Amino acid sequence: MTAAATGGRVAAPLGWRVARLVQRRVETPTAQTLVLSVPDWPGHLPGQHVDVRLTAPDGYQAARSYSLAGPVDGDRIELTVQRVPDGEVSPYLTDVWAEGDPVEVRGPVGGWFVWRPAQTAPVLLVAGGSGVVPLMAMVRARRAAGSRTPFRLIYSVRTPADVIYADELRVRARDDLGLDVTYLYTREAPDGWRGEPHRVGLADVNTHGWPAELEPLCYVCGPTGFVETVADLLVGLGHQTRRVRTERFGPTG
Repeated sequence: MTAAATGGRVAAPLGWRVARLVQRRVETPTAQTLVLSVPDWPGHLPGQHVDVRLTAPDGYQAARSYSLAGPVDGDRIELTVQRVPDGEVSPYLTDVWAEGDPVEVRGPVGGWFVWRPAQTAPVLLVAGGSGVVPLMAMVRARRAAGSRTPFRLIYSVRTPADVIYADELRVRARDDLGLDVTYLYTREAPDGWRGEPHRVGLADVNTHGWPAELEPLCYVCGPTGFVETVADLLVGLGHQTRRVRTERFGPTG
């Protein structure tokens, strides 16, 4: 990893750092944003993630990866965690972890699924559920950098109550020039929404994405099946494979 990938500072070898919770925000009934203080944080790019490790009193350890939800903010990072009912890590982070308590983090990790503000090609973001987290980091970084790069976000959720960052996205869609946000609903749609709930399809990507001839950068994140479907649709519409970047997670990710 180069200095450019860490906000201009030279990255040290990845090792575990002790982080502490300083704030939490409820996003949906099952998702929370956790603000962590990480001394000597080296910086990160939107789209990168960290590993979070818990250690039990008997020495048992469990670790999971979580996307960074925002741009660089000194020694603070944000993670938005979707609670998995039978998970080993997410229930602790959302239900037990108290402000001031420590946890270990390692990162930043990843160099392919990232967006840099210096890039000028149009951007298509396609999110399924909590896959919106690293894509929201890109939306926030775009605003922070004053970038004029045109962004389009297609966000698929089960119901309106499952929209993470709902209030912020409403404001950004109104105020961030060049950002378009489209929602798809798979189980229950809000009043006034045109059409019936459905899974993402060719018409959605063709209508709300960018034409392939504009050579946009496409970032797709969500459950494995969702990501594979969207990536296939994009390639079928003529997008170059190398410009379709994907990140996926399983049911226990």
